[in-house]
Parts: sequence; C-alpha cells; structure tokens
Amino acid sequence: FPALSMVTGMLANALGWRREDDNLHDGLQERLLVGARIESAGQRITDYQTAQLYQRDQGWTTKGVPEGRATSPSYTMQPDGQKALTWQRYRDFHAGRCVLVALRLEPAEKYPTLNDLATALDHPARPLFIGRKPCLPSGRLFAGWIEADNVAHALQIAPQISTSDKWELQWPDGEGRMDGDRVFDLCDERNWTSGVHGGWRQVRQAVVTAKGS
Repeated sequence: FPALSMVTGMLANALGWRREDDNLHDGLQERLLVGARIESAGQRITDYQTAQLYQRDQGWTTKGVPEGRATSPSYTMQPDGQKALTWQRYRDFHAGRCVLVALRLEPAEKYPTLNDLATALDHPARPLFIGRKPCLPSGRLFAGWIEADNVAHALQIAPQISTSDKWELQWPDGEGRMDGDRVFDLCDERNWTSGVHGGWRQVRQAVVTAKGS
C-alpha cells in the first residue's frame, strides 16, 4: 500500500514545495486521511541498471549543489581519452500494480485544500513520478471526486479501474468498518525535518469482492 509519507511527498512535489519546506510537509501529512484499494497486485521485478560515469561528472543533489564522485582507481581510461567507470544498480519495481487512492483533509478549509491538490496533480509544478524517478505516470493521476461517509466507504463505492474480482483495502482506523477487517499498527509517517520515519498509526485492512463481480 502507498505509505502516508509517499503520498505526502508526491502531493508536495506537485505543489512545487522544496524538501527544506519541512513545516509545510509535516502540516500536510498531519491533515491527510489516506486509504488505498489494490485492485491488481501485479508482480515484483528486479531491474538491472548500468550507467557510465566519467571522472569529472557531477549530479543533482537534494542540497541544490551539483556534486561529483571522488577520484578512484576504479576509473579506467576509455578510447576517447577520458577516465570512466560503470555503475551497477539493482532496483525493485511493482510492475502492473493497479492502486486507487482515496483521501480527504482535516481540516478541509486550510491551504492546501482538496481543490488545490486536484489542480496540482493535473498541472504539477514539477514532473511527478511514482516511487522511482523512471516511473513516470502514463495517464492522469487525479481520478475525480466522490462523496462518501468516510474513507472506507469511498474505497468501496469508487468506480473500478481494472477487471479484478478481489480488492485489498487499507484505510485509517476510525474511518469506517468492514466485515472481517483487521487492525494493524503502521509506521509510515516521516519527520520531514530529520528525514526519518517514526511514530505509529492504526490502520484497518480487508479483502473484499470487487463491486459488480
């Protein structure tokens, strides 16, 4: 399920906030009531990635200052006369996973409002990505509006976006009940000042038959 900190970060990026805007991030995270419906789990794949890095290459950092790599014997001379090395990485992805996220804000009238978030998702201040930077959205992220009694109700009545016959649901405790649901303690909040995760919140999970199945 999408972590609360992940949803907060994506919305903050859409709004154009910077990482050092920790008070804004913390405030939004505290107001978000987020639930998710996994319609298709997809499959987990490990991607093998390589990149050729030259000795004088520099990259973007969260500090806003380009940063290079230290000189190393690992750099070898290339035919063009420059020294380079091959950087190898293994990255895991949830390929084909289909997830619907339902959220509301409390209090609702404070900035940013749900209207602000919807507008930002359709017209983000910066390019958005899902989980990893290569995972760019292939379509519109904002799925529309729905009126419901609570987050759990919204997850149950929202239009289906896949052909699955079973849904896995997760929502904050206190935002509705379902037959057979279970309560879990979840640590998915981020302290945006220190950059680490901490604290616990209770969520409920259930597996239900898809609407119309």
